[in-house]
Amino acid sequence: MRLRKALGIAVGAAGATALTNRLLQSRADDFAPFLRGDQRTYRWRGFDVAYTEAGDPDDPDLVLFHGINAAASSHEFHTVFETLAEEYHVIAPDLPGFGHSDRPPLLYSASLMTTFVRDFLDDESENATVVASSLTGSYAAMAAREVDVEELVLVCPTDSSMGDRSVPRRSLVRAPVVGQAIYNLIGSKASIRHFHADHGYYDMDNLTDEVVDYEWQSAHQSGARFAPASFISGFLDPDEDLGDVLAGLDVPITLVWGEDADITPLADGRVLADEADATLVVFGDSLLLPHVEHPEEFVEVVRGEAATVDVTD
Repeated sequence: MRLRKALGIAVGAAGATALTNRLLQSRADDFAPFLRGDQRTYRWRGFDVAYTEAGDPDDPDLVLFHGINAAASSHEFHTVFETLAEEYHVIAPDLPGFGHSDRPPLLYSASLMTTFVRDFLDDESENATVVASSLTGSYAAMAAREVDVEELVLVCPTDSSMGDRSVPRRSLVRAPVVGQAIYNLIGSKASIRHFHADHGYYDMDNLTDEVVDYEWQSAHQSGARFAPASFISGFLDPDEDLGDVLAGLDVPITLVWGEDADITPLADGRVLADEADATLVVFGDSLLLPHVEHPEEFVEVVRGEAATVDVTD
């Protein structure tokens, strides 16, 4: 009787969890693009990859690659997108497995993401200035060895996120019911705000309810957990050292850093700048998202006017 009762409780709990998962997903159905512009689709290796395009196609190409987190998408550039489109032909994709792009249950990897960045630049742009954030900065740097780019502007780039690779951790998050429940907690509004308060925003007044709502919706789309499952288990970390990759490029490189960033501290930026002979622009009152919290100054950096931005010695 005790075993039957325990099994009954377990089955009931699993059923309740599955129901909760479905209810949360149904609440996230109204998921419209965040950036204003023409909504396009790039067909890549069976994926429909969504991207937003704005600006005059005759202007220089500028491609914006968002960073990696549970609720990541091109919305990361919402504070600078329209201003940059006044002078550039701006293209901002959602990486495979994120945002409005397809999210099939693949075993996502750094090599897949790097290949996507390379192919997207090759097919959808010409000698573009490339902006890439955090872990995606490594993918952009590796892609720049094979595709002509005008310049790399990398925001707090890194080649390491979650430490050693863990198959059990990835499998747990990928699991149908329990994994979805875990991911729902990671992608909850409370968790989103906690992450941004700890690592993303220096001033939480800059994080709007609209952004939190959008990130919550993004994190609750069908298949949303599969790419982040690879991220939090270390499989989106590239095998190559970022400093070595940057040092081997014959491309102008600007590193943009938040002075108070802790996940990727400023000391790392100084080392990378020395290794790559790159320009290092440091934003005060900023963590991982200097381009979000200081949009006007960031636009000046992209324009090549970094001298107008205060740089910490």
